[in-house]
Amino acid sequence: MKQRLFILSQYLLPHHLLSRLIGCAAECRAAWFKDRLIGWFAKQYQVNMSEARVEDLTAYEHFNAFFTRALKDGARQLDASPGAILSPADGAVSQLGPIEQGRIFQAKGHSYSVLELLGGDVERASPFMGGDFATIYLSPKDYHRVHMPLGGTLKEMVYVPGRLFSVNQTTAENVPELFARNERVVCLFDTERGPMAVVLVGAMIVASIETVWAGLVTPPKRELKTTRYDEAARAPIALDKGGELGRFKLGSTAIVLFGPQQVQWAAGLVAGSPVRMGQALAMPRNA
Repeated sequence: MKQRLFILSQYLLPHHLLSRLIGCAAECRAAWFKDRLIGWFAKQYQVNMSEARVEDLTAYEHFNAFFTRALKDGARQLDASPGAILSPADGAVSQLGPIEQGRIFQAKGHSYSVLELLGGDVERASPFMGGDFATIYLSPKDYHRVHMPLGGTLKEMVYVPGRLFSVNQTTAENVPELFARNERVVCLFDTERGPMAVVLVGAMIVASIETVWAGLVTPPKRELKTTRYDEAARAPIALDKGGELGRFKLGSTAIVLFGPQQVQWAAGLVAGSPVRMGQALAMPRNA
């Protein structure tokens, strides 16, 4: 009954209004408020501040600055294996595996369309048909910056409007097409392993998503928006393997897609496996 009520609430709650209100609170600079909030959060979720560049909880100007905190140099080592594809974030593997018949496995009994995930454009989705995916869930305690699994040149960014369902295991098992329904930012790159997509998926109380090249991406007007970066009028944007790609201001999920026969997920990785940014998520299939 409790689970049913939770799922029902996900459909009834005003997702965007609630998320924007919480986003405003997360930007509050009043010391009496932000220090209490940050202190409670760090204790509640057992956040490891010893690896943060700024360890003093009261030094952050607001909650969002704490939540998107930078780590000390060397806190995350990049796997040096030749050709290694890196985990883009700290968190846990939600699912990973092949993209079959144009669909990505979400949870038992549920899958969703690659075409819809990437914004409904057939040309954009076609390179990933028959390829592979990995879905990484970032919990509240995790480091919330997202990094490049491989070095690449940005080709296109797509903001896709949608709902803001929570993205925990319960919603994954009960909300059909969850990741293709939520608000998201699709980042498409050309890499040494062909096209790569990194999709930053919003969720309940995720106040915004940022990228290093465009800054704040959400919330804009909630309408589909595509920005091309491979046009002659724009200088190319190239990001190194392990370089910062973007960040979540409160929570969520990153999904990585590759084309057919490009990657082999690391042995031992299964749903629920913990991962850290920089560890080997996969190796080249045809190196």
